[in-house]
Amino acid sequence: MTVMEFVSLDPSTGTEIARWPVAGAADREAALQRAHGAFLSGRTRPPAERASVLTAVAATLRDRRDDLALLATREMGKPLAEARAEVEKCAAGCEYFAEHGAALLADEPHRSSAPESYVSYLPLGVIFAVMPWNFPYWQVIRHAAPAVMAGNTVLVKHAENTLGCANALTDVFTAAGADGVVSHVVATVDDSAEIIRDDRIAAVTLTGSTRAGAAVAGIAGSALKKTVLELGGSDAFVVLADADVAAAARTAVRARFQNAGQSCIAAKRFVVERSVADEFIEAFLAGVSSLRVGDPAAEGTTLGPMARADLREGLTRQLERSVQAGGKELLPGGPRDGAGWFFDPAVLLVEDTTLPAWQEETFGPLAPIFVADSEETALQVVNDSVYGLGGAVWTNDLDRGKAFARRVVSGAVFVNGMTASMPSLPFGGVKNSGYGRELARAGLLEFTNQQTVWVGPPGGI
Repeated sequence: MTVMEFVSLDPSTGTEIARWPVAGAADREAALQRAHGAFLSGRTRPPAERASVLTAVAATLRDRRDDLALLATREMGKPLAEARAEVEKCAAGCEYFAEHGAALLADEPHRSSAPESYVSYLPLGVIFAVMPWNFPYWQVIRHAAPAVMAGNTVLVKHAENTLGCANALTDVFTAAGADGVVSHVVATVDDSAEIIRDDRIAAVTLTGSTRAGAAVAGIAGSALKKTVLELGGSDAFVVLADADVAAAARTAVRARFQNAGQSCIAAKRFVVERSVADEFIEAFLAGVSSLRVGDPAAEGTTLGPMARADLREGLTRQLERSVQAGGKELLPGGPRDGAGWFFDPAVLLVEDTTLPAWQEETFGPLAPIFVADSEETALQVVNDSVYGLGGAVWTNDLDRGKAFARRVVSGAVFVNGMTASMPSLPFGGVKNSGYGRELARAGLLEFTNQQTVWVGPPGGI
């Protein structure tokens, strides 16, 4: 009998890194038993003990930072400096929930007809997490740290091209004394559907494409399992006429091209008021041209390869279709000849917002710019999207920025900054970008049983 396996390829060279056998029925059962057993043995553990687990995980992440970073660089092409920063962000996220989790989970008193009423936040059980490859550690920790703090355990189905990172992260939790609290299983899509339906799975979270989210939500819904979905995005980056244009342009380069543009919350549509458009475009193009494309393991590289050949092919088609439909190439780019899946950054001037590079999510180093005649036009263009994950607006008038943000239909808006996920703020989207929240108190409570307790006197009322 042939064993199915996934093959990891180096994005810089296209050569094989490793092969990962897909878990058979016995291995999937063992993974479920391990995660469920860890939940049963730890569900009544007090918050202080859960916090100590996360503190130990943070320390282990920092101890292994360089090895973890190099593994991510090798598996998905992230520049080494960015990979190190990702591991540090994971450690800081664990520490945030270790420090604040107990207070955020405290019983919440309510007034009622009884002398005492309150809501307790109790763990649900095993959370099945379907995770992507682009931030192979942070995507997991972003969900897992609050889930573990709440008393749950997590079984991860990671992306096929970052299974080494998944294995390394499981080892981190084991080394921190939390065996089975966060673990992973190498599974196919069909296997994942079977896992979701298993009675030991209490809920499901997914970060990925809108199509994948709809499929997982359908399976989970048929089994009455709660889901949290963080899906695609086409975030707008708006520069109003009174903005600090130089600062906006500097930030825009990082917002678009960090992680080779492979981020749900990357700035993917740039909207600039006409009076400052020339200044912004000139500064933005200078910043993009200064990016150093090359070996992601080399110090000083700021733009590595795309993670997979199919992703580069898809972006190439989006660029070609957009140019054919009238997009003007301000900075020609595209797939680079030679080994690996490198893509030179491309910048387009867009007059027709029906272009593929504007309407579709572009997951890579491609930046379309639209020049708006007014703030109202800018707002209309921003909201003309099926996505609603994040966005940014730049202005020196903070009241204007906050008023603009309230009219943007998205899960987050950053005024004079770039969209980011951080432990202290809720993170998630609307429309085709998903539902539910991760991080902060909102994310911590997503996977809890919000139990109402009504306490009357012994003789009743």
